[in-house]
Amino acid sequence: MTTPPQRLFIDGEWSEPAGGHYEVIDPATEEVVGLAPEASRAQVYEAAAAARDAFATWSRTRPEERAAILDRAADLMQRDFAANAALAQAESGATTGTARGMQVAVGAARFRRYAKGALEPVEEAVPPQINEAGPMGRAGIFGALAVRRPVGVVTCITSYNNPWANPAGKIAPALAMGNTVVVKPAPQDPLSVYRMAEALAEAGVPAGVVNVVSGSGPDAGEAAVDSPDVDMVSFTGSTAVGQRIAEVCGRSMKRQLMELGGKGAAVVLDDADVDSAVAGIGTTFSFYSGQICTAPTRVLVQRALHDALVEKLTAYAGYLAVGDPRAQGTVVGPVISASHRDRIEAYVELGRKEGARVVTGGERPDPTGRGFYVAPTLLADCTNDMRVVREEIFGPVVVVVPFDDEEEGIALANDSDYGLIDYVWSGDVARAFRVARRLRAGGVGVNTIGRNMEAPFGGFKRSGVGRDVGSYALHAYSELQAIVWPG
Repeated sequence: MTTPPQRLFIDGEWSEPAGGHYEVIDPATEEVVGLAPEASRAQVYEAAAAARDAFATWSRTRPEERAAILDRAADLMQRDFAANAALAQAESGATTGTARGMQVAVGAARFRRYAKGALEPVEEAVPPQINEAGPMGRAGIFGALAVRRPVGVVTCITSYNNPWANPAGKIAPALAMGNTVVVKPAPQDPLSVYRMAEALAEAGVPAGVVNVVSGSGPDAGEAAVDSPDVDMVSFTGSTAVGQRIAEVCGRSMKRQLMELGGKGAAVVLDDADVDSAVAGIGTTFSFYSGQICTAPTRVLVQRALHDALVEKLTAYAGYLAVGDPRAQGTVVGPVISASHRDRIEAYVELGRKEGARVVTGGERPDPTGRGFYVAPTLLADCTNDMRVVREEIFGPVVVVVPFDDEEEGIALANDSDYGLIDYVWSGDVARAFRVARRLRAGGVGVNTIGRNMEAPFGGFKRSGVGRDVGSYALHAYSELQAIVWPG
C-alpha cells in the first residue's frame, strides 16, 4: 500500500512540512508505504506554542466534554479499523493478529478507558488538622484538599514497536486530565499517529489541543523537548535517548515520564511447570519479533531444569513460522529496519565470541529474499558478565543462564542496569511471591507474562522514571495542589 504525502497537524490545521518528506518503508517488503513530513524546528516550536495557547481553555473544559471527545475518537478509530490496521501493519511489520488485536484495538480501547478516566475524581480530602496557636496564627482546625491539576503542555515521544497503543497510552490520559499535547512519533512508523490525529480532529478536539510533528532524524524530537512552551515530556524508547532527554528537562525542571529499556529476567525455579515457562518466555521470539521492552529475554533457570528448558525452548522456536506478516500462519514477522536487523545479528555474533552456544537460530532466514527478518535465536551456556546477557538486544533473541539456588537466582536477576518487568515461575506460589518481592523491578509476573492493565507500569533503575497505565497514567499527567482553609 502507498499513502498520499502526509502533512503535519499543527493548531488544528494540516500544514506542509518545511523540510519536505521522507520515505516510510515496509519492513516486510522494503517498499515505500508513504511519505512522512519532515518538520522544521520552527514548526515544532509553532506546535508547542499552539498547545500553550489552547491549554488555558482546554484545561477548564468540563470533564464530561473531554470524555465525549475521547469516546467519539475511539468510535472513529473503530470505524476505520481495517484501514488503520493495514497501515499499522505496513509501516511496523506487525503480523495481522498483532496489528489488529494489539495495535489498533488496544489504541482505541485506551481512548475509551480515558474517556472514563476524565470523569474520575480529582479531589481527595485530607484529614483535618488541629493547630495550636503560635507564630503561624491562632489555634484552629484546618481542612485540606489534595487536588490534581493538569501539568500543561506535554510532549509525547512515542516508540516504533506499537504505533497505536503507545501513542494512545500517552495522548488519551494527558487529554483526559486537561493537558494539551505535542506528539512526536517514532520516525519509522509515524503515519498511524497522523490517522489518530485525524480521528481526534473529526471527534471535535479544539485547535491546538493535539499537534503532531515528525522527522526522520533527531531535530524534531529535540525541539519538542527543549521548547520553552513544553512543561512535561513523556518518552518511550531507549535508555540512552531517555538520559539525553532527562538532561535537557533538568535544565528547566520539566516534568518527565520515562518508559525506557528492559532486560526482563525470567527466574525459573526447580519446581516450575516447564511448559508454562517455555510458553511465556517463547513470546519473546514472536511478539513484535522480540521488539518489546517487557519481554523475558534473560532466562535464569535452576540447574535441575536447565536441560529440559533449553530443549523445550528450542522446540518452541522451531514451530514459529517466520515470514510475510500478512500471510496466514506467520508468527514472527520482520524487525523494524535493516539497521536494526544488522544490530541484532551483530549481538548474536558477539554472543558466539563471548562463548555462548547458539542452540537455534543465528542465521538470516531466506537471505536472498526481501524484508528485515531475524530467526528466533536461543543462546545457551551464557554467564552474567556477557554483553548479550547484560544489554538490551530488542529482537527475537533469548539468553539462558543457569543458577544453583534461590539466593543466586535472585542475585543474578537483580544484577542488571534494568528493572522494568521480571518473571518468576514456581509450582509453589508462596515461594514465587517470596522471590518476587525481592526483585528490583517495577513489575513481576508470577507464572504468567500477562498484565493487569489497571496496575502501575514503569521501571526501577535505568528502566525509567514514573508510572502510568490505569488511573496511574492520570496521576502521571497531573500536578498535586494542596488547598487549605480554617474550619
